[in-house]
Amino acid sequence: MKEKFLKYFKGDTTIWIIVFLLSIVSILTVYSATGTLAYKKMGGNTAFYLIRHGSFLVFGIGLIWLIHRIPYRVFHRITMGLLYLSVGLLIFTLLCGVSLNSASRWVSIFGVQFQTSDLAKIAIILYIARVLGSNQDKIEDPNAAFWPIIKWVGVICLLIFGADFSTSAMLFFICCVIMYIGGIKLVLLGKLFGCILAGLVFMLLLAYAVPPISKIGRVATIKARIENFIGLGDNNDAEHSFQSDHSKMAIVNGGIMGQGPGNSTQRNFLPHPYSDFIYAIIVEESGIIGGTFVLALYLILLLRARKIVKKSLRTYPAFLCIGLSLSLVVQAFFNMGVAVNLFPVTGQTLPLVSMGGTSIVFTSISIGIILNVSRYAEGGDLYEPQLVENTNDKTE
Repeated sequence: MKEKFLKYFKGDTTIWIIVFLLSIVSILTVYSATGTLAYKKMGGNTAFYLIRHGSFLVFGIGLIWLIHRIPYRVFHRITMGLLYLSVGLLIFTLLCGVSLNSASRWVSIFGVQFQTSDLAKIAIILYIARVLGSNQDKIEDPNAAFWPIIKWVGVICLLIFGADFSTSAMLFFICCVIMYIGGIKLVLLGKLFGCILAGLVFMLLLAYAVPPISKIGRVATIKARIENFIGLGDNNDAEHSFQSDHSKMAIVNGGIMGQGPGNSTQRNFLPHPYSDFIYAIIVEESGIIGGTFVLALYLILLLRARKIVKKSLRTYPAFLCIGLSLSLVVQAFFNMGVAVNLFPVTGQTLPLVSMGGTSIVFTSISIGIILNVSRYAEGGDLYEPQLVENTNDKTE
């Protein structure tokens, strides 16, 4: 049985197991979280969203399988094309995108809607891996890697910032971590982070001092979420306060063992219990034990990625693997952190668990590339001549 599995599903076996386990968790939780919604909107067909979500998961696993069989040199070659495409789509989204929840984050092409920021995240990580991998012998020179990377990171994050502050901030953080692992001086990253933080604080203070500024873009939403999170809100953002309150109720209801599959009560009150707040439903139905199990799966994914990096004989696939795994795990932590009120409401989905075709497709692409690296990189068969040992001390 194991030999047949390894014949068709190559790469890191543990990561494949994590994919299947998260898919099972996703199926069970989405079915529970969407039952009432499907009954009301689909004429009593409570399995409607389950079938649709299951189809996306099957497609996602198929996509993982397909991508993990493509030599990773292909991603090296298409990096710049994806980067230019991402910038073009982000600009198009800002100008002509589909507006949902007062933000233009989606674009519709030939009737298919997707979030362009998801493509941009993968593109910029591919680019960072390429630049870091090609410049390990001169990484101390800021003009060799730091400034070329920051130029593109700045463009991507600024284009996302207007409609999706949380994704922009999360992506910037991930990019900085990858650069640190890649050997960029901490002093440079610290100065960059300090400038960005000072700019954000200045913008927030300006929004308080000049009230009309709060009407620009998503400034009012960002300000209200921060106020509610630190307990200074005055019900300006009642919707997000409502979400946080019911998410905490779900966590408390779950206790140690949980209410059991399908027995969530807060799924009937929480907006988006099948996506943004799906972790709260997981904990309510399976308790702290179930919540810890899901958390452990993402941690194991990161640990397996670290192991792949240490085995990689070349720098490009190593940075590619650690960058994409970090993006998935950090996003998962943000989603879970919002559910337990560690972070303000961000709207981040739980990778491979939350319902949503776009999220599943781009998560599957990332996992497929990670498995691809685990399959090919150990042979040291392509591209970068530098060995990854230069960065092992920062991935320990």
